[in-house]
Amino acid sequence: MNKRVEKYGLSIDASMFDLVETEILPDTGVESGQFWSGLSAIVRDLGGRNRELLEQRDRFQGELDAWHRENPGPVEYAGYRRFLEETGYLRLEGGAFEVTTGNVDREIAEIAGPQLVVPMDNARYALNAANARWNSLYDALYGTDIILEVAGCKKTRRYNPVRGMQVIRYVRDFLDSVVPLAAGSHSYVVRYKVQSGSLVAVMGDGSRTGLGWRECFAGYRGDPENPENILLRHNNLYMDICIGEGFYIGRGDLANVYDVQMESAITTIMDCEDSVAVVDAGDKVLVYRNWTGLMRGDLKATLQKDGETVERVLEPDREYIGPDGQPLVLPGRSLMFVRNVGTHMYTDTVTCDGEEIPETFLDAMVTTLAAMHDLQRNGRFVNSRAGSVYIVKPKMHGPDEVAAAVELFERVEQVLGLDHNTIKIGIMDEERRTTVNLKECLREARERVIFINTGFLDRTGDEIHSCMEAGAVIPKNDMRNASWLLAYEDWNVGLGIESGLPGHGQIGKGMWAAPDNMMGMMEQKIAHPRAGANTAWVPSPTAATLHAMHYHQVNVATRQQELAGCLRAGMDDILTLPLLENPKISQGELLRELENNAQGILGYVVRWIDQGVGCSKVPDIHDVALMEDRATLRISSQHIANWLYHGLTTQDQVRQVFRKMAAVVDRQNLSDPAYTPMSGNPDSNVAFQAALDLVFRGREMPNGYTEYILHARRRERKKTQCPA
Repeated sequence: MNKRVEKYGLSIDASMFDLVETEILPDTGVESGQFWSGLSAIVRDLGGRNRELLEQRDRFQGELDAWHRENPGPVEYAGYRRFLEETGYLRLEGGAFEVTTGNVDREIAEIAGPQLVVPMDNARYALNAANARWNSLYDALYGTDIILEVAGCKKTRRYNPVRGMQVIRYVRDFLDSVVPLAAGSHSYVVRYKVQSGSLVAVMGDGSRTGLGWRECFAGYRGDPENPENILLRHNNLYMDICIGEGFYIGRGDLANVYDVQMESAITTIMDCEDSVAVVDAGDKVLVYRNWTGLMRGDLKATLQKDGETVERVLEPDREYIGPDGQPLVLPGRSLMFVRNVGTHMYTDTVTCDGEEIPETFLDAMVTTLAAMHDLQRNGRFVNSRAGSVYIVKPKMHGPDEVAAAVELFERVEQVLGLDHNTIKIGIMDEERRTTVNLKECLREARERVIFINTGFLDRTGDEIHSCMEAGAVIPKNDMRNASWLLAYEDWNVGLGIESGLPGHGQIGKGMWAAPDNMMGMMEQKIAHPRAGANTAWVPSPTAATLHAMHYHQVNVATRQQELAGCLRAGMDDILTLPLLENPKISQGELLRELENNAQGILGYVVRWIDQGVGCSKVPDIHDVALMEDRATLRISSQHIANWLYHGLTTQDQVRQVFRKMAAVVDRQNLSDPAYTPMSGNPDSNVAFQAALDLVFRGREMPNGYTEYILHARRRERKKTQCPA
């Protein structure tokens, strides 16, 4: 057994205690006794309420199940809504109110742009995401499918000048569309220079022109007659035109431009939850250590690249000279949030009177303590210039749980000696009871809320589980066009605007899951800013750079003003259950659905269980790489569990499909030396059995969550890998 330290009625894993004592507490001004006694008091005072909230979830689900059993057949929605109101599942909305959150950074309150979500157990990924505030648009276009590989434009390891020319043309056209010249095109500029605080573009014929909107010129570096960088600003986002004939690409460019750097990932969620496989004290120590390093600014990661050892660190701020001749400093890093785990998770990393404590209590205390290094400016860099700590709270069910999170944050502030409302809350609108009560959720957090978002995957998983007794649900791909989902997306934005969130917080949209299909992303994801969302999740720094172009093409602040007078989506549409009208489907359609879901489950679970990888690119059944985390797992496992429960398939058929797909997943992972095949002996393979558990026990898992099974099976697997 791991060594334990006893403090104030708590029993703390020794590695966690040492981390807090020796690495996090120093220089925060918080004393050891203050921290541990404060955590003990929070657990004792709020722990009972946490249990009650989880029991309330179970009670509501039980009442839903009973109602559907007592009212079989097509749902009569007037009666269904009365039932939801009578049980308290659906709250009556109160009067109008305004979000009043203060001390919010510009990245949240004023700037619309992409958002990354990154597993915090991987220091290299975390650093890459934090540094994705600025990225090369040339590289993003050159390396993706946006530039077609035709007519000599093949993507090669060595620079292909034909492909490069297509990139340059693409970027010049983009500049013409968002920061046009007063006359002519950026394509015909042979020299940029700065005169009297304005940008001057010299054309090939010797004529001179300026920007169509002079205010878009934001600064420069170098000699104003021969600047090295030209900084442009549009829709509150910056672009940096990099100039230098000493660079290979610059030598072949009319204006010696060798790159355009885009302000890209404006904010990043450093994740302790769905994208990590954190199951014990050792895992928690790694996550907290990385977050502390980010907050102190001293996190480092080394990797091998082209035979050399490369060290990754946080990027410094960027310095320019403004149009007025004064120094201009811009953030060099994405503004970092931290996502804590959900209310339903408990941990034995710390126990109280022999009982596991709510993991979200430990997360709130330790991640806020670590963030005090930023608040007190202990490190080289600053994260929140406004002096706030941004905690995203996932998987909350309704206003009571939001109120409990607010109370928890108040208690953490009191223990650590922070000003009231220092800790801000991001509300993930990913559970059905939060969606239908979103206005009251926002009311509970109106002094702290800085974020609401929608997420197709978790929200659909909860939708399926909520209506498990009502009938068989529609195929998974059909969910994207279901009336409830379309209404949910509009409802979230409408309520955010109505409650005054713009200027105080973000209204976000979900992930683009196909990191290699950037052409598709560029065609489709512009719908998010057009819908009035001022941020949306992307799967990589490259995707953030490309998605940033959408926020130049759409002024989200203007779009939100246009939407402010519109009626929000209807509750009746949100409550419409996604049920098959005719629960008889062809065997071919059934097998396609089962195989697609099973392959996705196995591809994700085998890495989670065997390698502790919580988020990665996983090939789908067609060998297309998709970003997978626990949210994708939840929807797939709940979908099969629903069809199994309603007799569309059988346990024997599901087992056969999983065995078949195990061989497919094994083939897809042949190049991974750390991979353990499943198909040879699936009955004794822990990962394979975990995948089956997720389906066969899916109906009994609270709200269809996958964590309970994954954590138990991962710990089982770790014992075989590192026996005591």
